[in-house]
Amino acid sequence: MAWGLLALAGMLEIVWALALKQADGLTRFWPSVIGVSVAMLSLVLLGLALKHLPVGTAYAIWVGIGAFGVAAFGALLLGEHMSSAKLLFLGLIGIGVAGLRIIES
Repeated sequence: MAWGLLALAGMLEIVWALALKQADGLTRFWPSVIGVSVAMLSLVLLGLALKHLPVGTAYAIWVGIGAFGVAAFGALLLGEHMSSAKLLFLGLIGIGVAGLRIIES
């Protein structure tokens, strides 16, 4: 259950970061409300997951999911540049997240 909460918290991190991008420096009301609300929910779920998981591992996985997802969706949806080097290092983040999950099982 804790791993599921952590995965959901990480996915919500992607949503809030993309919403804040659309909020244009918190000048657009609804994207700002969505971004801040989803960020709070993401933190609540992270906090619940931390009741059962080591903080260093959980935080690294939460950030990794968010970083990987935001970069991927930024490239796919927003047309942000994705170089070979960026793909390589995002892949390493993915490997790191998977590795941390495996060693904590």
